[in-house]
Amino acid sequence: MSPPEPKHTQNCMRFFSLNTSPTVFFPLFRPATSPFQLVTAWRTSSSHFIPNHLSPRALSSSNSCFPLTKSPPIKRNFTHFLFIQIFSVTMAASASIYYFLTLLLLCAIPFTFSELVKEQPLVLKYHNGPLLKGKITVNLIWYGKFSPTQRSIIVDFINSLSSAVKPKIPSASFWWKTTEKYKSGSSTLVVGKQILLENYPLGKTLKNPHLPALAGKFNGVGTVSVILTAKDVAVDGFCMRCGTHGSNRVGRVRGTFIWVGNSETQCPGQCAWPFHQPIYGPQTPPLVAPNGDVGIDGMIITLATLLANTVTNPFNNGYFQGPADAPLEAVSACTGIFGTGSYPGYPGKLLVEKSTGASYNANGVNGRKYLLPAMWDPQTSRCKTLV
Repeated sequence: MSPPEPKHTQNCMRFFSLNTSPTVFFPLFRPATSPFQLVTAWRTSSSHFIPNHLSPRALSSSNSCFPLTKSPPIKRNFTHFLFIQIFSVTMAASASIYYFLTLLLLCAIPFTFSELVKEQPLVLKYHNGPLLKGKITVNLIWYGKFSPTQRSIIVDFINSLSSAVKPKIPSASFWWKTTEKYKSGSSTLVVGKQILLENYPLGKTLKNPHLPALAGKFNGVGTVSVILTAKDVAVDGFCMRCGTHGSNRVGRVRGTFIWVGNSETQCPGQCAWPFHQPIYGPQTPPLVAPNGDVGIDGMIITLATLLANTVTNPFNNGYFQGPADAPLEAVSACTGIFGTGSYPGYPGKLLVEKSTGASYNANGVNGRKYLLPAMWDPQTSRCKTLV
């Protein structure tokens, strides 16, 4: 009596099924009644050596389909052998020509499967709309209570992007220069006016219409109003986006705005990663924040993302991929990438400050250090990192 078929045969049958009907499941290892018999037949009919990963034990313990492509020296002969087995039983059973042709097609899959998984290039299409170029005034609206140190960290970051003083390499200003590769030249950021709203005039829970209303305090051509909400201020959809950018119109003047929230106590797993453990995925230890403030350093990542997205797609007709109401933009197309070798749950190779153990990839003014996300480079169609 032949041994029972291993579990992975069922996996293969599901993988190669053409629809949900059980009558069209094709056992890959027939006409031999099991993988054990198939390999035994092969070994007795061929002088070729079968390596351990193709042995009956490997087959019976594997959870994947038969690895036809893992042994190039014997792939061709064994595939022919498998084809003969299938052909013999198919013809003997007077199966339909459709059945036979389908099995024939399956034999060709190992030779073409790699072509189906080639990585597609990342392309952000330009939709012929205006970009924010030249001198851009960034006005700040501090909604809620921020300490002077917290405010200085963010102001120094904005000043670092277009600083005339060259800091150490890699620098925040070098990161920002990638925006020059988008059409129409450079975008020079200058910190303008600042308003402190520490008394929460609209309450501690903001709705989406509140954001353009607050941004309307500053409006003009070539300006960006940045609304920064404190850690005790809730905003609609906070955990889903961490921040956003948009545009508003006052009279004939159309301006742009950004909202970024402090995520120290609100959704830090989404909005302060990698300085906080993520809510899902690999639970690797969080990195040490370069400015010693998880909430503010998380805000820097979001602010950097939205500033780049705003100047390259201010009115939803600039550079983006996908639908205009949910676009992938200059930096949001590269989410989670901070250094080379990154993958989900791992930000990539970064620099580490010896004295504090803090991770960073950009130097700024006044000795500041920041962690900045990758930005899409139009010249290479790749996400560009600083380190």
